[in-house]
Amino acid sequence: MEQKYIPKIKLKADIFETNIDTMNKPFRLENVAMSQEVPKFRDVFGGMIKAVDDTVKAPDQVMEDVILGNGADVHDVMIAMSKAELSVNLATQMTTKVIQAYEKVISIQL
Repeated sequence: MEQKYIPKIKLKADIFETNIDTMNKPFRLENVAMSQEVPKFRDVFGGMIKAVDDTVKAPDQVMEDVILGNGADVHDVMIAMSKAELSVNLATQMTTKVIQAYEKVISIQL
């Protein structure tokens, strides 16, 4: 006769020991949303867009420095243009991922 292993689980006690209090606060997001430590998504994404905008405008300034002879050369212009291109590609991919995540959350049926 084969003996099976049957784990001794105290399910109710194990669930109670966690910090999740699903009866009173089902989502526990109030503390995160009201915390001053966590920046808002809008602020983070807005800051990233501003950084991309600054990076895209940088090659124009470097090109102006080359034309005026302020110490920049064509190599600096190419580096600034490459950084701008990478920045735009990364921003595009991030935007796509955010939209995909939003669509997945919207498609969840409760």
